[in-house]
Amino acid sequence: MTPLLEVTNLRVAYGKIEAVKGISLTVHTGQIVTLIGTNGAGKTTTLRTLSGLLRPTTGTMHFDGRPLTGVPAHRIVARGLAHSPEGRHIFPRLTIAENLQLGAFLRKDTDGIAHDIRHAYELFPILGERARQPAGTLSGGEQQMLAMARALMSRPKLLMLDEPSMGLSPIMMQKIMATIRELKAAGTTILLVEQNAQAALTLADHGHVMETGRIVLSGTGTQLLGDESVRKAYLGED
Repeated sequence: MTPLLEVTNLRVAYGKIEAVKGISLTVHTGQIVTLIGTNGAGKTTTLRTLSGLLRPTTGTMHFDGRPLTGVPAHRIVARGLAHSPEGRHIFPRLTIAENLQLGAFLRKDTDGIAHDIRHAYELFPILGERARQPAGTLSGGEQQMLAMARALMSRPKLLMLDEPSMGLSPIMMQKIMATIRELKAAGTTILLVEQNAQAALTLADHGHVMETGRIVLSGTGTQLLGDESVRKAYLGED
């Protein structure tokens, strides 16, 4: 089966500093694939490159059978690849409803957009209850819900989530992870970057461990959870 996303020997640099050093990975339709690793491992840089915000120095990226290199970010969204970024980056002065409308900025199907906003409120009821409220007044967890819902408004074939549990309380983190599980059950394909290795690998079909710009270990989520080096380095076990 042809992968939905295929990355081969990807290298990305910030000036003379190479942040991603020749990684390769695939994501198949219906999967959750996760990248785990410490800060500075190159995980966020990888997602920013896939979404067209950064240009690779070498390597190839193919999404849905078509090359991504050189494609503008808005066209990548139009092809079906959406990115919920680290730090959420919601529009704080706009209402929740207006943020969701902006997630559908490339779409013209008014009825479909209204349907998807209703679905977002079903997925995250707190957003529906506060739809007219400025997004900046939400808690961190609620803003994360909004960032995910906004990304889903483009009806992506692949949803990229960057650190969705960052800075959240344990209870809110559990809610976000449960929603990711629910999205997968509904057929959403997800590329997940997450520092909470336990939560990410429990959800993932396949995972990659990144260190200093390289993938150093790959396997199923279950395999990586059981790997002694992963347990020591990322799960806090001696």
